Amino acid sequence: MEEKNLKISIAHLYPKLLNLYGDMGNIITLVKRCEWRGIQVEYEEINSGESISSHDLYFIGGGQDKQQQDVAGELYKNKEFLQQERDNGSVFLGICGGYQLFGHYYQPFDGDKLLGISLMDAYTVAGKKRFIGNVTVETDFLSPSTLVGFENHSGLTYLQGETKPLGKVVVGNGNNGQDKTAGARFKNVFGTYLHGSLLPKNPHFADYLISLALEKRYGKKIELSKLDDELEIMTHNSLVGKAY
Repeated sequence: MEEKNLKISIAHLYPKLLNLYGDMGNIITLVKRCEWRGIQVEYEEINSGESISSHDLYFIGGGQDKQQQDVAGELYKNKEFLQQERDNGSVFLGICGGYQLFGHYYQPFDGDKLLGISLMDAYTVAGKKRFIGNVTVETDFLSPSTLVGFENHSGLTYLQGETKPLGKVVVGNGNNGQDKTAGARFKNVFGTYLHGSLLPKNPHFADYLISLALEKRYGKKIELSKLDDELEIMTHNSLVGKAY
């Protein structure tokens, strides 16, 4: 199919509450990389109290504990629907606080446990140390194989069962500072602590998500045309292996 005949729908979940460290840049990147190819984008922001309809791709960002508490209840109301969307092939990307709520729960240092929506087999507990700095991750499913970003979190996330990490930490702390895992993936659900924002510095990952979303909509793999990513790749490469 010609790209000008393609369409993709993107939902941004709770942007008024979860949008730290340039997370909106991830949405801008997804939308622009579609538009530059002539792919039509339907974009919807979903905020507290609003119903969630079916989309090809869902994004949720990060926030502080108070905002995460507010979002947790909203998400939990839609748990069964979002799990069904996952099983139907929809793509999910969660950053930091949103990533934590994709798991079974987040246990703050002080306060009640926040129930997640169990899109992946993982859980998070608050740690005593804050992890801050640049991160480089080595993956086994992307080309180029590296992801770069900036972490700023005290949550310790642990993966279980069929949920696998996005990759191995080369620089930084990743999920918990212990097992060298970074982020998580299960089916078309992806979570990570990488802010800064993630996708502008990793255009190959943005295209991977777009491809999965198009495959979900059209039922077949669609090869995306190449874009001029010289500046993006230069930025990416300048951060590979850089700790600060």
